[in-house]
Amino acid sequence: MRKWKIIVATFVAIICIVSGVLLTIDTGSSEEAGNTAIMMQSETVIREIQTRLKKWGYYNGPITGYYGPLTKAAVIWFQKNNGLNAIGYIGPLTLAKMGINANMSNNNDLYLLAKIVYSESRGESYTGQVAVAAVVLNRVDNPNFPNTISGVIYQPWAFTAVQDGQFSLEPNTTAYQAAKDALNGWDPTYGSIYYYNASTASSKWIFSRPVTVVIGKHTFAT
Repeated sequence: MRKWKIIVATFVAIICIVSGVLLTIDTGSSEEAGNTAIMMQSETVIREIQTRLKKWGYYNGPITGYYGPLTKAAVIWFQKNNGLNAIGYIGPLTLAKMGINANMSNNNDLYLLAKIVYSESRGESYTGQVAVAAVVLNRVDNPNFPNTISGVIYQPWAFTAVQDGQFSLEPNTTAYQAAKDALNGWDPTYGSIYYYNASTASSKWIFSRPVTVVIGKHTFAT
């Protein structure tokens, strides 16, 4: 009888230990699950995370959409400074603290296009905003550029707003509509794959490109 009691007590102890471990794991499970979903399903969200962390001084690497050691270290640093569980997993709590919509991957192309429109041309006329979106789409169709909207926008040094952090701004309804019009075929640039502000551009090469149209402060070229 005494042996049986010892066995039962040992079994109960094991159950308690296992339960404690499970509870410990569950404490961060929502963050971990969120991170797994992001890493496996949404390169866009990772790019957005990197963009914001870079703007805030946590991350100095390239905007790749890959959740590697540099990005994870930056996330942990951010979490420590914002009262979050600093484990490097990005779930709903971390996303909310960063101001990122967890569902941003839905209708991804429209969202990215609206973001580049807003960050690059929010001070321009409506036609000028559609024109910026059209340039992105023209590049997608051009064999000299990446063949996706995401690839074009995040191509290194392609857009000033991506480099200086303005791309992290959330687009307004006008930017969304401009992106939609461009996706529906409106191209005020007549096929341009470049645009620049003639008063601030410093590249001599860009001035050598054939100009198609000037809209507001932006000169569009092929």
